[in-house]
Amino acid sequence: MSHNNRTKVVCVFGTRPDAVKMAPVVHALNKHADRFEVRVVVTGQHREQLDQVLHVFKLKPDHDLAIMQHGQSLAEITTRALQGLDSDFTSHPADICLAQGDTTTTFVAAMAAFYHKIDFGHVEAGLRTGNRFDPYPEEMNRRLIAPLSRWHFAPTEQAKANLIAEGVASTDIDITGNTAIDALREVSEFNYVFEEETLRNVVNSNKRLILVTAHRRENWGAPMGQIANALAAIANKFSDVVIVVAMHRNPTVRESLVPVLSRISNVVLVEPQEYIPFVKLMQRATLIITDSGGVQEEAPTLGVPILVLRRTTERPEGVTAGTAHLIGTDTERIVEEASVLLTDSEAHSAMARAGNPYGDGNAAERIVARLLRDTE
Repeated sequence: MSHNNRTKVVCVFGTRPDAVKMAPVVHALNKHADRFEVRVVVTGQHREQLDQVLHVFKLKPDHDLAIMQHGQSLAEITTRALQGLDSDFTSHPADICLAQGDTTTTFVAAMAAFYHKIDFGHVEAGLRTGNRFDPYPEEMNRRLIAPLSRWHFAPTEQAKANLIAEGVASTDIDITGNTAIDALREVSEFNYVFEEETLRNVVNSNKRLILVTAHRRENWGAPMGQIANALAAIANKFSDVVIVVAMHRNPTVRESLVPVLSRISNVVLVEPQEYIPFVKLMQRATLIITDSGGVQEEAPTLGVPILVLRRTTERPEGVTAGTAHLIGTDTERIVEEASVLLTDSEAHSAMARAGNPYGDGNAAERIVARLLRDTE
């Protein structure tokens, strides 16, 4: 413990989803200023997108390692983040380090904390697909973080079971729900008007909205082309639907989507959205088609069915609960599954009504309760 009897906690994150999911934890820790002295360190693994979220949740980093470089390799991200965190932990000794999820930043934070003998708490622990390269590198990041962690904050029963199967003691695991839901509940109540005229018109129109995001490495190339062809087919088949594709900044992703979709009148290609407008698009959507992990957790809270463009998912709870269908990237399959949800109102409402298996919005409070107990 620190000399002033306050436990020093460093919260580390690097990407936009990390920031969204850590914001509730930082806020919950700050409510106990008598017990915790909190520092926020960001690696800046995503740049513009990270800054937007910091602004929304009123988070001011105490230190920004600013490691982002164009076209950086995984090894470069890893070594730069490790050196940056190593020097930060040297100059600001901490008792506890918290990081969330499965990014390279989080894996490196766990390793740097271990080198400095700082107890590591893993927020969103225990997600697994069972395939080392799918998703890559996230699956191995997650598995390597587990043995480095003192606390495992698992979002679900399944995540806890995964950890126990790997030899983690159940007393070191807390089922908390996912902090994404904490963040979402806060933001879904904001009033928001779209600045972009195209999106404002889409949201205010009487057309049904399909929201699409696709960016995963394993879908680059041919699978992304199949996704584009499927979206074109859906747009042509349903004239009362407008498809909004929030495109990732990666040029590899864009070169598969833009040539196929740019001339279709009821397909709108937009830049990646900031967190609040993206939540507002999800709230307005009839259906979401995505390969994103975070969206699989958020959409059920908003009552929107999700079709997941992946063969595997580390979030099987949504599939089991019926809020998500795992459909892969085959063109015909995507068109078929989307058509069912756009024509069969019972199939749609069965998915929309399934409860959210990822939590009730109080995950951050549970995480902090455990830390309070263990640092008394």
